[in-house]
Amino acid sequence: MKKLISAIALLTASCVAFATDLDNWQQIEEDAVGQHVYFHAWGGNQEINRYLHWAKQEVQRRYGVTLHHVKVADITETTTRLIAEKAAGKTQGGSVDLMWINGENFKSLKDSQLLFGPFVDKLPSWTFVDQSLPVTVDFSEPTEGLEAPWGMGQLVFVHDEEELTNPPRSFTEMLSYAQAHPNRITYPRPPEFHGTSFLKSLLIELTNSDERLQRPVSESDYAPVTTPLWTYLDALHQVAWRGGKQFPAGTAETFQLLDDGQIDLAITFNPNAVYAAHASGNLAESTRAYAFDSGALSNIHYLAVPWNANAKSGALVVTNFLLCPEAQSRKGNIEIWGDPSVLRSKHLSGSAKENTPFKSIAETHPSWQSAIEKEWLTRYGS
Repeated sequence: MKKLISAIALLTASCVAFATDLDNWQQIEEDAVGQHVYFHAWGGNQEINRYLHWAKQEVQRRYGVTLHHVKVADITETTTRLIAEKAAGKTQGGSVDLMWINGENFKSLKDSQLLFGPFVDKLPSWTFVDQSLPVTVDFSEPTEGLEAPWGMGQLVFVHDEEELTNPPRSFTEMLSYAQAHPNRITYPRPPEFHGTSFLKSLLIELTNSDERLQRPVSESDYAPVTTPLWTYLDALHQVAWRGGKQFPAGTAETFQLLDDGQIDLAITFNPNAVYAAHASGNLAESTRAYAFDSGALSNIHYLAVPWNANAKSGALVVTNFLLCPEAQSRKGNIEIWGDPSVLRSKHLSGSAKENTPFKSIAETHPSWQSAIEKEWLTRYGS
């Protein structure tokens, strides 16, 4: 017991000391020199991967920090790893220094006290952030300075206007289109992020934005709220690509299927991804992104530092760099990544300055996500 108390005291002291150092950014930069930062982030998009390769070169040149992009298919993998490290008592020297998260994963890590902070308002780049955006709330969960806003995503569809001149403008129209044109509509397989986002957006439309979706899911609410979702999907899957028995692995595969002429609508959470796909030759120049008439499911995505990160100073330096006007302008460049920025427009340059989002639809409470993912897998996952 004495050893346990001593260990807790030592950990608390180290956290307090580091928190004090947050007020001395020069010291944080000095401490970061030579550190290796293992950044867990989705690796399923070549434009994003190229952008992070550029960031790796820049933080090495400017700050002497070595950035490693640990490519994950789903950040839930990293969340699970951190939970395991806590269970094993690994309070220092963790394997994850920085992670790209939001929504359900953020809430899980926050509830389990697996995040370092608060730190966000201590970042020099925080002064550039457009705080009129919902940058302090993540899927209705207050961020409390535990994650830094990095960009804004919106769920949109992509079509080739030379092949499909009048795409569906709602999920109701999508079902009618699929029934009239069998084998031409699909969506990524949940729990992949884009697939789950498709389900949530569909649920919001079918329930007319039921206010219960903004609250934690309850047993009494779940069945009546989600019944229309499963009825719709049962009908859609009968006429979907591959008869609803097979689903794309993610947005990249939907782009490939669209480019190959196998489906008529691709899906992405970046309205400007189509421009990068044009530049790389992955989509025809005649493809366009659009949102349904009701708007696009929208959220802010974030960067967070685990509580036991081995390179906290390096992680903070990388986070601050990724939020600076130069990095955000490059990230928002429609020919590079095109991810809408979280900075005020006056701090941006190039095409990033002109990015105008679609009408926004708020995310559901994170608890609905895990509930519908679980049932989707039960109903359609085999």
